[in-house]
Amino acid sequence: MKYERIDSTLFTKNRKKFTERMQPKTLAVFNSNDIFPVSADSTMPFQQHRDILYLSGVDQEESILVLFPNASNPAHKEILFLKETSELIAIWEGEKLTKQAAFETSGIKTVYWLQQFPTIFKQLMAEATGIYLNTNEHLRASTEVETREDRFIKKVKADFPAHQTHKSAPIMHKIRSVKESIELELMQKACKITESGFRRLLGFIEPGVWEYEIEAELAHEFLRNRSKGFAYTPIVASGKNACVLHYIENNNQCKDGDVILLDVGAEYANYSSDLTRCVPVNGRFTPRQKAVYNAVLHVKKEAEKLLVPGTIMAEYHKQVGLLMEEQLVNLGLISTQDIANQNPEWPAYKKYFMHGTSHFLGLDTHDVGLWHEPIQAGMVFTCEPGIYIQEEGLGIRLEDDLVVQDSGSPLNLMKDIPLEAEEIEELMNS
Repeated sequence: MKYERIDSTLFTKNRKKFTERMQPKTLAVFNSNDIFPVSADSTMPFQQHRDILYLSGVDQEESILVLFPNASNPAHKEILFLKETSELIAIWEGEKLTKQAAFETSGIKTVYWLQQFPTIFKQLMAEATGIYLNTNEHLRASTEVETREDRFIKKVKADFPAHQTHKSAPIMHKIRSVKESIELELMQKACKITESGFRRLLGFIEPGVWEYEIEAELAHEFLRNRSKGFAYTPIVASGKNACVLHYIENNNQCKDGDVILLDVGAEYANYSSDLTRCVPVNGRFTPRQKAVYNAVLHVKKEAEKLLVPGTIMAEYHKQVGLLMEEQLVNLGLISTQDIANQNPEWPAYKKYFMHGTSHFLGLDTHDVGLWHEPIQAGMVFTCEPGIYIQEEGLGIRLEDDLVVQDSGSPLNLMKDIPLEAEEIEELMNS
């Protein structure tokens, strides 16, 4: 791993938050992700399952975490099972966690090798009345690929049909959504790396540059700052490409007079940042481009003020829609007549602003959280309104990462990244 070791007290505290919410005489199991194949002997770079990472800090494949607060053996209240390392593995694959290193990483004293799991797990299940199974219940999850967790769940249900099963997901969504101070420091680090990448671009972008060259500049800056790279697939969308919400081809040449929409963010220690900025290819916005830019900026600034404890996200998005509606009328994109005749299920403003304004952010870019509950201090959200005018080949979206505070406006983790149109122009022409 490229990042510096995280203080294990974070993971100790996270486990305590989970176990406090468990039913009596139950245990919970969390599996690492697989290394996913491509073809032949090629594989995707390993990405750890965020839940086992959140609870243990273990960032390697073939790992299992078991939590059993009521275990009769005190040593079995928390157990890590890891792939056994050896000199041969170290030569071919690099260093893996030793039992001592696993303790230093996680704060968990009991570490067994993976081949011991079937025997010990059977002993634990003989004591337990139920088990927490970890399913992916993110609202936007794509679950076509069977995971290591999925295979484990099938086996448990077949081998232990008399045990009660419980869901880990509601607990994980609740506790992961409120960040600890260490997590916020890691997210701030990711945002600072993103800032370095964005500032690098302001002296690089000019007419004729290719979108993939911009992506390459960002990748270079991210990697040299101890990030694995992008927190999500980067969007470098010039001109009309900016009107495609998830444009990821990044293969067009940037033309004089166009605006580039950059939706990019670095990860650090598996924590995400999520930035969107729009810059003029030639260093100067046209009056129309600047008017649209400032309209989006106005909505963003006003929307941020609504991210306070107690806010219900569904109501928040309605309020942001009204803010956007006003700006679109001012820009001549919709009329008051359009609003009077609109379908309440698809308001007039959605012709030009068709997505939500905010999502949870953390270990996942679209992080887990409970959307139906009021937001709390310590939660992190994006704020990313946009206007997309296909007939003008212009898309403007602006996005920062915000920490909800106990009182007042949220803390902006991206406050130092240039945002005002005039500042961007000045930096591009300095």
